[in-house]
Amino acid sequence: MKNSFLALAIFLALYGCKEDPKKNSSTEKMTSTETHMKEEVPTNSLKEVYWGDQHLHTAWSADAGAAGTRLEPADALRFARGEEVTTATHQKAKLKRPLDWLAIADHSDGAGVIMAVINGDESVMGDPVVAQYHEDMQAGGEKAAAVMMDLINRQSNNNLPPVFTDPTFAKSVWLDNIEIVEKFNDPGKFTAFIAYEWTSNYGGGNNLHRNVIYRDGGDIAKQMSPMTTFDSENPEDLWKWMANFEEKTGGSLLAIPHNGNLSNGLMFKTTAFDGSPLSSELAALRNKYEVLYEITQGKGTSESHPILSPNDEFINFELWDRGNLVMVPKTKEMLQTEYARKALKDGLKLESELGVNPFKYGFVGGTDAHTSLSTADENNYWGKYPSSEPSPERWEEKALDFPSGFVRGWELGASGYTGVWATSNTREALWDAMKRKETYASTGPRITVRFFGGFDYTEGDINANNSVAIGYDKGVPMGGDLTTAPDGKSPVFMISAVKDPESGNLDRIQVIKGWLDAKGETHEKIYNVAWGNADKRNLDAQGNLPPVGNTVDVSKATWENTIGDTALKTFWKDPEFDPTLKAFYYVRVLEIPTPRWTTYDAAKYNIKMTDEVPRTIQERAYTSPIWYNPN
Repeated sequence: MKNSFLALAIFLALYGCKEDPKKNSSTEKMTSTETHMKEEVPTNSLKEVYWGDQHLHTAWSADAGAAGTRLEPADALRFARGEEVTTATHQKAKLKRPLDWLAIADHSDGAGVIMAVINGDESVMGDPVVAQYHEDMQAGGEKAAAVMMDLINRQSNNNLPPVFTDPTFAKSVWLDNIEIVEKFNDPGKFTAFIAYEWTSNYGGGNNLHRNVIYRDGGDIAKQMSPMTTFDSENPEDLWKWMANFEEKTGGSLLAIPHNGNLSNGLMFKTTAFDGSPLSSELAALRNKYEVLYEITQGKGTSESHPILSPNDEFINFELWDRGNLVMVPKTKEMLQTEYARKALKDGLKLESELGVNPFKYGFVGGTDAHTSLSTADENNYWGKYPSSEPSPERWEEKALDFPSGFVRGWELGASGYTGVWATSNTREALWDAMKRKETYASTGPRITVRFFGGFDYTEGDINANNSVAIGYDKGVPMGGDLTTAPDGKSPVFMISAVKDPESGNLDRIQVIKGWLDAKGETHEKIYNVAWGNADKRNLDAQGNLPPVGNTVDVSKATWENTIGDTALKTFWKDPEFDPTLKAFYYVRVLEIPTPRWTTYDAAKYNIKMTDEVPRTIQERAYTSPIWYNPN
């Protein structure tokens, strides 16, 4: 299954498979109607923000099922919409606030096979190798771990049991998946996207994964099985597959790349996949199908890196920068083509050369949880795998164990979610908003952020009762484009942020600008444009702002909202605008410090953690950029 198995080879020594694998399956308990009534769905032309996760795995993903996850797609959807479930570690789990939408993105490589092996399904037990796998996984411990090691070796030698690459079996799983998702999709109330993860680990653990999201329903999606890396590990082939799908079915797809920080320099290469010069045609394919990038998730945040952005005081945040998915060591050179901000800048340069920008990304977040539980709240965090579900030991255990190293539990992050500004909570409206990049990522809190850009806003517009309507009428929202500036005018931006009522106050709003100069060199600058406790904090001559402070009581895992503000808004004009230069602008909103999930665990279980474990976190949101193109 390519290198999908590598991450959890030793993990299975901790997780047997002796319990009834169907114990937590709740397909039969689904309460959504089999066919939805054609009732009118409320719409809002000024749009509302809908929160969800575009990156969740269930027991149908090989690595999740092998790690002990037994909750299946139906359970994941029930949980996302607010119902209680029993987890792999026999605990009761429930979201404090339901999500508005969910995309289950199980790995397309061998999807569902691991559950068939565990269950001993007749469809796979005729193969004596698979039958032995079943017996050993039921035994658990070292025998279960040996199954995964054998699968790794067989995959490396192109000798997997046929069921793992059987297109007929894959098709049957895909049809089952579609049927479940369709039953939970409830337009206007809860959106369930049809989706999968294409899981390229090219070169041995270099993460080139993409989540493929469908705009349409099952009648379209079932016409073709998902692409797998058995077909190709080349992302360019995925884009061509997507083009072929759309041509044959009339459907619509988008792909969301993630974890560039674990690609060891491959995610944002400025060449073609084979190292040849990038063509306009390939750049256009990427531009069409990859409009969003997952900037934050449980395996680190991929905005930028201190080496790339040394003047950014907030960039050393939840970083994973030691290696790729199997901990092949990372070099400084690899960092240049792994992070979102650098990719946005490189995109400006490539656009000038090719006529199209292959890295014109909006931003989303996702949990990448492999537990069927989409949780990004620090005080209700259910981990990456069953081993990182709540326990006194999870902070120090080997959360991910690779051939060349391991990651401790405390290094996992409770991140992230995606906010989508859409006219209604339906597949079509949400997908269309994603396509136009009217989205933003959050590390967890549901901060409400608006970001408009144009040339004709006035200072009074931001305070008007109809400021949102003005934002759309006079300019563009996040994800939009501004063309050549009128003579004598600079772009101006209306920005507002309102805190999550269950999280910390807001520290500040920042605008991150990137641009391409006349010599073809790229630059970046960070502007503090609005901040809490403005009567006590002032910008210095360099534009820097004093810290907001810290009210966290680590021993009790509490904090006070006595600093920062509940809402911030500003009318901001670029003071260094050059109308001849390409540029982009995106907004970063920071909360005041609050307890990290590790601190909640320390207080809950009365345990002492080592000094290397972060105690506090400044949660944040990242909007999709607004681009300025003078041509």
